This record gives sequence, structure tokens and C-alpha cells, in this order.
Amino acid sequence: MDLNLKGKTVLVTGASSGIGLAAAQLFAQEGCFVIAGYRSNSDAAKSLLRKISDGGGDGIAVHLDLGNMTSIQNCVATITARVRTLDAVVFNAAFLKITPFDEIGEDEWDETFNVNLKGNFFLLRALAPHITDGGAAVFVASVAGQMGAPGHAHYAAAKAGIINLMKSAAKRYASAIRVNCVAPGVTLTPLGADAIKHADPNYAQRMLLSRRYAEPNEVAKVIVFLASPAASFIYGATIDANGGRELR
Repeated sequence: MDLNLKGKTVLVTGASSGIGLAAAQLFAQEGCFVIAGYRSNSDAAKSLLRKISDGGGDGIAVHLDLGNMTSIQNCVATITARVRTLDAVVFNAAFLKITPFDEIGEDEWDETFNVNLKGNFFLLRALAPHITDGGAAVFVASVAGQMGAPGHAHYAAAKAGIINLMKSAAKRYASAIRVNCVAPGVTLTPLGADAIKHADPNYAQRMLLSRRYAEPNEVAKVIVFLASPAASFIYGATIDANGGRELR
């Protein structure tokens, strides 16, 4: 299938590792100019750009800390000084800390919500005027936002907020911008590895129809599809990429 992404400009937040890295690479393979957002791992972002360049593509890296409003403003200023418009934005960057329900402190709660929910809201609102008519915004939520997670309740609550924010944004920006969401299950990323470490060793076998965890590329393919013109009639949807978690 031709996704009609050649020549498009795409921002991917959290592009230095995991699902974001996989998505950025796939966008580049589809012929997109990739803007790779990173918070702390500049070396990984530079490595990504080298790989994109070696493959005949192009892109830039931009620093973005979603927990810092000044960083968000600076990021938007950098992007808009470099490109006229964006065709798609993938809101993938996240913060996860495994902490039992009764041990979550106020500072940790606030940081989790600032990065996973508040920052995404203000970034979307700042970027929306620069997203081309017919463009797309794709949020990355989590199965935890649908089912809860007592080992990281703050993360689950913030991701539930992302799903609802997506629906509100879909209504606000229709039909100029298609806004959708992907809700992955446990994925073999640095964040996912921490969750797996604290999970039942038989979780995948017991709880997933797939009986295994997701590879980042499997989730990234769903993101790239939703960001593409091939998904032109999908609005306000949450696509589950969780290995059949709710069916076991």
C-alpha cells in the first residue's frame, strides 16, 4: 500500500528510543522529512539522523522537555523557523516510574502528569496552527490508560487523560486535522522493560492472545498508518495494539 507520505514533514516526540525511534525510522523510509524530538539523549537522536541520512533521507533533531513550558515554546520556535508547515505530529514522549499505589508522592505525580498529559496538551495547541490542512496528530497512550495499573497508577491516569484529550482535540480540530490515538500494550522498549521487570513472569502467556510482548516496530507501523493519508477517514479513534490483552 502506498501511504502517500513521500515529501511530508513529520515531528515525532520521544524519537531517541523505543516506539518513537522505530516510528521515526519508518517515516524516513516512507520519504518523510523527520523532526526527531528528544529530551536527554542527544547522542541517540544524532545517531538516528545519521541512519536517516545514510538511507537517503533528511531530518533534524530538536530538544523537547514536555515537563518544561519554556522548552516546549523553544521547540516550537525552532521547528517553525526551520519548516513552513507540519503534515503530522506524533505525541509519543512519555515518563514512567514504577511506584506502588500507596507510595506515589506529590512530586512524582506532578512530573508524571506534566510530561505525559499537560505538556502534550500545550504542545498540540502551539503546533496546531502550523499543521497543514488535512494533516494528522497521533497520540500514543497505553493499555494502562484503559485498564488501570496499581504499580504505576499516575502513569495509567495520565494515559487515560491522553485518550480523552485525543477525543476533545479530534472534535476541536475536525476536519482540518485528523486526531487519533494508539494504545500499545507492553512493548519491548526501555520503558516497557521496567514494567516487565515488575510484572508477573507469566504475564504475556496468561494475559495476551499473542502470548508475547510487542516489538517497537509493530506499534510504530500503526502510528505511521494513522499519520498517513491512507487513514483519511479515521477521526477520534483509539487503536489498540496490545496483543489481545482485553480478550483473555
